[in-house]
Amino acid sequence: MLPLKEATSAKHKIAERMPFNARMFRGLLTKEQYLLYLNQQLQIFQAIERIGLPHTSLKRTENVQADIVELKAQGNSAELVLNSTKAYTDYLSSLSYEEVLPHIYLNYLALVFGGQMIKKSVPSTGRMYDFESMQDAVQSIRAVQNDNWADEVNKGFDHNIAIFEELESHCLIEN
Repeated sequence: MLPLKEATSAKHKIAERMPFNARMFRGLLTKEQYLLYLNQQLQIFQAIERIGLPHTSLKRTENVQADIVELKAQGNSAELVLNSTKAYTDYLSSLSYEEVLPHIYLNYLALVFGGQMIKKSVPSTGRMYDFESMQDAVQSIRAVQNDNWADEVNKGFDHNIAIFEELESHCLIEN
């Protein structure tokens, strides 16, 4: 059996190279495009956090909501929940705590690692990427991490890739 990082690296590369993600990393998203992204993230984190987290330092919902409030206060709006996001949150909601752990690994470690680089490029304060204790957050995931999660993490990547595709097509329609 391959280590988890290796077994999921192909999907990880696809996700991080998605045009929407690449534009976010380069600081090219408008406030409304980023707000639309945040709304999708909020749905995902709410679905996961209703099931449970291995440590309270991982909670993201309030931080994402603070970023959303900040952007809305500047006159931006993007309430839409994408079909791909709805499909992912429906899937997440069907999982038990043990079954959602691979999705916590995927979605929360993305903010800890890649998110720290992206934070500098987003058109908001980027509270979503702030952790009270990043060390506790990472350790809580690493303590439960399992190489058997590869299939489920790759399913999560498939959902995230679909979300990035839909975000990009929505942005193209805007322009």
